[in-house]
Amino acid sequence: MEEKKKDSGFVVKDKRLFDESGKERPQEEAQSSTAGEKPKVQESSRTEPKQESDYPQVTFTNFVLSLSTSALFHFGDFPDHEGGKTEKNLPAAKQTIDILDMLNEKTKGNLNENENNLIQGALYELKMRYVKEKA
Repeated sequence: MEEKKKDSGFVVKDKRLFDESGKERPQEEAQSSTAGEKPKVQESSRTEPKQESDYPQVTFTNFVLSLSTSALFHFGDFPDHEGGKTEKNLPAAKQTIDILDMLNEKTKGNLNENENNLIQGALYELKMRYVKEKA
């Protein structure tokens, strides 16, 4: 297996299944990691927080829920981290709802039933809330 050590202390290993000519590499040389497996990283002397594992996996459902939560934050449902105050920002809430609406339009016909129901429900609730807040 081809290894290159750079001055920065990182080791680059070629784990592709095929070589440059398109021929399959021998198994012991290819040893590719599975899709869900994370590459092993050498620990440094400094202790740094794990940033990758701090966040949930990015899926369509999590993305829609994240945008919905952002809109609720802008409606003033959640306090700010620093001050602990809740503030309404209706233009930001409307922008987030518009982003969800655009996402709904662009993904029409490409969502499964659960994803479609989620985005439709979120949009309905957020739009009704916006009308109520605006009045």
